[in-house]
Amino acid sequence: MGTKGRATPRVVCCAIPIARAAKKVLVVTSRKRPESWVLPKGGWEPSDVQLEAAASREALEEAGVRGTITRFVITIPTPATTYHFYEMDVAALDSDWLEKTERRREWVDYAEACKRLEWKSELSQGLKLSSLAPTRSY
Repeated sequence: MGTKGRATPRVVCCAIPIARAAKKVLVVTSRKRPESWVLPKGGWEPSDVQLEAAASREALEEAGVRGTITRFVITIPTPATTYHFYEMDVAALDSDWLEKTERRREWVDYAEACKRLEWKSELSQGLKLSSLAPTRSY
């Protein structure tokens, strides 16, 4: 089945928090795997209305990030979950946030973020399609 008892896959919205001038991305530790790093993400809720709003809400809850969603990156469907990725230009970081005691956050460059997200293929793929990715010349 692959949907963990749900009739349809779970909808997850993911923020890619970016500090443009520094060319850095903010990653947070996973609550389920505290030694592993993730991008802020979580389930879409009807009160969010738009998918972008869910990505912003999750960034604030999980990482204390405030900013503007600037770009849709990709939708990645899996049997259990449909992931929607959005770039967020970070305006501010709150010193206190909802999941502060449950997660660590850290600014890293693109290459380091790719390494830290390797364990979760969907997150790695989303980041690699972001505007932080080096441009390819053919």
